[in-house]
Amino acid sequence: MNALIVASRSDSTDNGGWSPVGRLDFDHGVYRFVYTEGARSAKKFRPFNGMDDLSLVYESPELFPVFANRLLPKSRPEYDAFLRWSGFDPANPPEPIAILGVTEGIKPTDMIEVFPCPVRDTNGLYQNKFFLHGLRYMQPAAHERLGRLNSEEPLRFMLDMQNDADPHAVALRTDDDRILLGYVPRYLAQDVWALFNGCGTEYINFFVHRVNLDAPLQQRLLCRVEACWPEGFKPCDGESFQPIPQGVPVRCDT
Repeated sequence: MNALIVASRSDSTDNGGWSPVGRLDFDHGVYRFVYTEGARSAKKFRPFNGMDDLSLVYESPELFPVFANRLLPKSRPEYDAFLRWSGFDPANPPEPIAILGVTEGIKPTDMIEVFPCPVRDTNGLYQNKFFLHGLRYMQPAAHERLGRLNSEEPLRFMLDMQNDADPHAVALRTDDDRILLGYVPRYLAQDVWALFNGCGTEYINFFVHRVNLDAPLQQRLLCRVEACWPEGFKPCDGESFQPIPQGVPVRCDT
């Protein structure tokens, strides 16, 4: 993974409450950040400190502070566990941008998050990993069942179109006993709806990737989705995703 979308969450219902405002790339040891057209219209969004000009391309050999501060410091005693929770090997840690792509870089003090723009895998399929959201709102039975989940156990998705908070919400439940566990992240829910319309349910599969019983609730359950890549499917392709600086190529590759 070497490209992420930077999004600003707001009270808007458009796109499930978030708007893309930038792109973060890592290429040959250089981090590059550009604002996208969404930064001009996103509610309550303000440019990052030291990156005030929307029209510039920002480059650095180190991860920009606004994003580095969203990672757990390596000095923390739980850092190795933090990598394991995210599905990485502490003995062979990935580039920071890959960690951000799984953890979403969410901080309780602001309204910014990051996520990977999906690409086809080597088999031409859609694949993504994510932490399940909403566990804190689930019934005790869900927390008990989570403790009995197995790696690669299949999960079933449900389009929750009657959800008052987000009509595009996608819920996940267990297969055998049908216990509701939580929700896919809002940014990913947009893709699931598109995949549902383009692939059909038989070609969209969710699995338990890793259960972290010793992790904070927001990192307790790492899931994986695999699906067909329907003809004409173009994630991260709207005008709000387009770089403001002229001549910057649109990249979302791994």
